[in-house]
Amino acid sequence: MDAFTYQANKLYVENIAVETLVERYGSPCYIYSKTALMQRFQAFDQAFGARPHLICYAVKANSNLALLNVLAQLGSGFDIVSLGELKRVLAAGGQANKTVFSGVGKRADEIRSALELGIKCFNVEVSAELDRINHIAGELGVIAPVSFRVNPDVDAKTHPYISTGLKENKFGIEIHQALLEYQRAAAMPNIKIVGIDCHIGSQLTDIAPFLAALEKLLALVEQLSAVGIDLEHIDLGGGLGICYNQEQAPEPAEYIQALLSRLANSNYTVLLEPGRAIVGNAGILVTRVEYLKPTEHKNFAIVDAAMNDLIRPSLYSAWQNIIPVDKTGAGDERVWDIVGPVCETGDFLGKNRTLALKPGDLLAICSAGAYGFSMSSQYNSRPRVAEIMVQDDKVQLIRARETIEQLWLGEQLMV
Repeated sequence: MDAFTYQANKLYVENIAVETLVERYGSPCYIYSKTALMQRFQAFDQAFGARPHLICYAVKANSNLALLNVLAQLGSGFDIVSLGELKRVLAAGGQANKTVFSGVGKRADEIRSALELGIKCFNVEVSAELDRINHIAGELGVIAPVSFRVNPDVDAKTHPYISTGLKENKFGIEIHQALLEYQRAAAMPNIKIVGIDCHIGSQLTDIAPFLAALEKLLALVEQLSAVGIDLEHIDLGGGLGICYNQEQAPEPAEYIQALLSRLANSNYTVLLEPGRAIVGNAGILVTRVEYLKPTEHKNFAIVDAAMNDLIRPSLYSAWQNIIPVDKTGAGDERVWDIVGPVCETGDFLGKNRTLALKPGDLLAICSAGAYGFSMSSQYNSRPRVAEIMVQDDKVQLIRARETIEQLWLGEQLMV
């Protein structure tokens, strides 16, 4: 969160006071640091040195066009899980031939469009998906590039909702079935095998599970080679964590060097699919205190942001730091639950936070660049908030706040 610092007790994003942005664009709002975003991508990209590689940013983490455009200009590839995400990448200046298509439920129309647009490869996760890709590629008269996402049954030791590499998870081809699937693919007329992929989970703060998964992949790669199936790339997915509280997440260079040490005797192109690790700490959500409601059992600070704006605390019991935008003249501290106006008991942004608060105060919810706006909704008919990007002293509104009338666009009364 180095891009967000206090100057004379006021929170700044780069060289702009946060409260100035709220005065101009309203509350709640998401604010991003372009410099932090760029630096984090470059930390991944530059750590590979001369090794052939491609950083495929995971679009689901934050799919704003301006953000995607910044990454595309830096040479980023992209990891997508829907046709909508692919079209976003293209609208933002990204390239289909630097984009990998993941996800367990690719529809026929999505596969067809991706082939027509020249997708880099499909990360196949279901046996029947391979048959569907081969069939559609045949109809189009093209050869479909595929990689298999292998489920290595490695415990990422993360939240169960974001653990994806265990045999009870829906993702990937079970590793003991992968050799058969590769052999099926090799015999198909409209399929070209280009790689192997795995992604074991999100918000990992230990390198060991990544290396354990890599060992299982390399053992499978040897089996493939023995039957005449050679690969162009190894895709190790994403999942590197960030610091929300006291986590000691590895830096990208440390993580990548550990991977490259194990791959030193190979010449595969290496793909990574980081999302949170690039954008997570490049953004905050700013919210205003509407009311203070102290009770005998709990003190509630009711703010204008809610679970529809940031669902991670409600969905994952996620902890994100909450700090004052202005520390000037702070009064007595109390322990507060920071809650929103949505009609759900689960509508909270933080619990048991020690803060000095009064109505009208602005709070910043840190580390909100990933899985913040991209998971937001219009629940309770609440318009989605504005998004703002700052670089140095330059400000750009990169998504206008929705209007009330936009809530029902596309809806029709019965006639």
